[in-house]
Amino acid sequence: MPLSPDDLGAIWLTLRLASVTTLLLLVLATPLAWWLAHTASRWRGPVGAVVALPLVLPPTVLGFYLLVSLGPQGPLGQLTQALGWGLLPFTFAGLVLGSVVYSLPFAVQPLQHAFESMGRRPMEVAATLRASPLDAFLTVAVPLARPGFVTAAVLSFAHTVGEFGVVLMLGGNIPGKTRVVSTQIYGHVEALQYTQAHWLSGGMVAFSFVVLLGLGWLNPRGSRLRP
Repeated sequence: MPLSPDDLGAIWLTLRLASVTTLLLLVLATPLAWWLAHTASRWRGPVGAVVALPLVLPPTVLGFYLLVSLGPQGPLGQLTQALGWGLLPFTFAGLVLGSVVYSLPFAVQPLQHAFESMGRRPMEVAATLRASPLDAFLTVAVPLARPGFVTAAVLSFAHTVGEFGVVLMLGGNIPGKTRVVSTQIYGHVEALQYTQAHWLSGGMVAFSFVVLLGLGWLNPRGSRLRP
């Protein structure tokens, strides 16, 4: 059999991690992207830069600082211990947290562009019809920004599937617990098991191609996320 039980377990854990991360990112990124798209605050630039940091930082650097922060002497680690959650490094919850931070710009930026592209006019019209801000957002802004939500979800899922540096630093490579596809491939290569590495790597290549092809069909105008 080309894929061993360990390979299948890594695939299942990867899909589970990507699904949970994508759902959390859509919830967290939506209000943040809305704020970035419409605020005139002087904090818009710094906040946007912080959100985009994972795009330029080496994943190992991000993973290292997350590991230190979540460790027993780190501020977040002390907080999670005080709350009774224990330490998050080398756990699935820790992988989720690291994945959310690492993939945040892939969720925020498509949504921000979609909200900016729709302009202020639709919300102003909704306000004249006495719609509350929340109602106008849910019934007007969200449907108009649908291409942005689709792009954000697909990119967040695909980017989480392809993680390596952050998950290796923060989660290690524990079978059945933190071993995802990327670290499983790394393990196969270290053990000179190239056939198994080829099967998993080929699957990742095919998955990435399908994602990019699908995004091209869903959004033929590229980055101009205009409804």
